Amino acid sequence: MGTGGDLLDWLGSDMSVAVMKKLKDPADLVRISSVSRAWRRFAVANSFCKELCEELFPETSMFTGVDRSLDEDPMIGCSSALERKNLEREHKIYACLVQSLLSPPVDKECIRRPIAASSTDNYPEESIGKTLQPCHNEGEGPSYWSSEGESNTDVPETLTYCLSSRLCVIYEVNVHPFQADFQMGSPIYSAKAVRFKLGYPKVPLSMGDEVLFELMPNDGAADNNYIWTYISPEFPMMQQNSLQVFKLPKPVLCIGGILQIELLGRVQKQEMDALYYICVCHVQVVGRPLQTFDVDINAHSRRCILKYLPETENTPYHLRRSSDEAMDSSGWLSFATRIRQIRATRGWNRLILRTFLGNDEESDDHVSDDE
Repeated sequence: MGTGGDLLDWLGSDMSVAVMKKLKDPADLVRISSVSRAWRRFAVANSFCKELCEELFPETSMFTGVDRSLDEDPMIGCSSALERKNLEREHKIYACLVQSLLSPPVDKECIRRPIAASSTDNYPEESIGKTLQPCHNEGEGPSYWSSEGESNTDVPETLTYCLSSRLCVIYEVNVHPFQADFQMGSPIYSAKAVRFKLGYPKVPLSMGDEVLFELMPNDGAADNNYIWTYISPEFPMMQQNSLQVFKLPKPVLCIGGILQIELLGRVQKQEMDALYYICVCHVQVVGRPLQTFDVDINAHSRRCILKYLPETENTPYHLRRSSDEAMDSSGWLSFATRIRQIRATRGWNRLILRTFLGNDEESDDHVSDDE
């Protein structure tokens, strides 16, 4: 080293790559990129940050590229210059991504909204939406979801949720089975075991889908509506009235923002009808929404483009819709409001028909329930 030679030259390219890949702290990769221009070019050309992401979170191997739409200048020039610019941008994005992936969890309520349950015993009083509320609402009695009754204890159930971000690191999922204090013996309607699936819908969910899932509570839970990128091992569930913690073997990056909880097996029979039920009063997801990142997913080709949006760091995901999407949703919101007002009343079928036919309120008497 007395001659002032560069360490990369002394070790050679292959040995240098082998040494650099031993670095598991993203801060170290940033440091080596700051040693000199030669070291930065070396780190960028060998995609060290990207490889570290894929090693720590294998789910990131689904990313087939990074979004180029935010480049400040159009890429004009020779092909080698364009390639260097693309690699430089990719290096920056993955350096930020790996840092976010390794940061500690910040949110104990990573669920944005429910999508659907595989069955519901008494809708909407015992719907999946109740699982996001405290177990007991003051003055309103118990709040919980209940499956339909089954004579076969092996019949499973699923609860499907939309997470607070399309990219979210999940650490644990907590489930609180429901204890029916109003029944003889205060039975606890837990499952035998639970399993968790993470992934994305085959068809992107829009505001219209959100409303329709609420109107038809059992739609949207089927496995064939989604592509699962991670399936957890089975965890035994205790028949206890407590929030039970199910920590994943290692943190998992959910790409697509969909969580499905599989409730496997039934243990509690209801005395009234001698059928087995599963009831859940609360679900909690502990994780870290990646607010500065988003993803474009082509479900047909399974190609995912990673998007870096630093300007949205303090903006919740559900507020980051385009103006066009927001305007398109206004009609659905109006429609949903009217539906919610009367869905538990006798006028349910008539309002649905009148809404789609464009009839006004005064023509209500001309539409019978049979119609």
